Amino acid sequence: MDPMERSKKAVAEHAANFVKEGMVVGLGSGSTANWMIKRLGERVQEGLNIKGIPSSFKSERLAAECGIPLTDFSSVDKIDIAIDGADEVDSDLQLLKGGGGSLVREKIVDGEAEQLIIIVDETKIVTRLGEFPLPIEVTPFGWELTAENISNLGGKPKLRHLDGEIFVTNNDNYILDCKFPGIQKPAELHASLKLLTGVVETGLFINMADQIIIAKQDGIEILTK
Repeated sequence: MDPMERSKKAVAEHAANFVKEGMVVGLGSGSTANWMIKRLGERVQEGLNIKGIPSSFKSERLAAECGIPLTDFSSVDKIDIAIDGADEVDSDLQLLKGGGGSLVREKIVDGEAEQLIIIVDETKIVTRLGEFPLPIEVTPFGWELTAENISNLGGKPKLRHLDGEIFVTNNDNYILDCKFPGIQKPAELHASLKLLTGVVETGLFINMADQIIIAKQDGIEILTK
């Protein structure tokens, strides 16, 4: 295992220690979150009693393989803690997410959590969001018009494909990966995008993170509000 992967594993396991007996846990998505799910699975095997709500089909499958009992919002009305990854984190702890394609489900889970911990490697820390194209989930019907309206806000949308086919989200929608020339006011951009007909959700997670745990080659760094 290379040094960065070891650091990501260490960060994920550190975050998993915040999970306590009886909690409902939002299970995030991504390579670092996968380590966290595996560690929680080990803790469950050691006797920890928790329930998980996965934020993607991939994290749902991994959690089931690791023996984590799963639940959903038909059975619980709150999440005690969510641990998730991010594609970018700025100096104000604002997040850009959705590179894996589960942004709506992630936002529902993360938004319901009483505490949201974000685990990332140091390459995800940026001065300003937007180097990574902003994922925007849109309805398939009329996506071309939605893309044009996003262009009018300054973005350059590109319909996401996977293996030569249009990428379809867990919610049967499309994703437009939109390059904006530096997102100076993420909250304002998010609000403007949400007003567009056809936009389901954006990958801007505004004022949601309580703590950022960063994997660095020489250890762990923690940022808080």
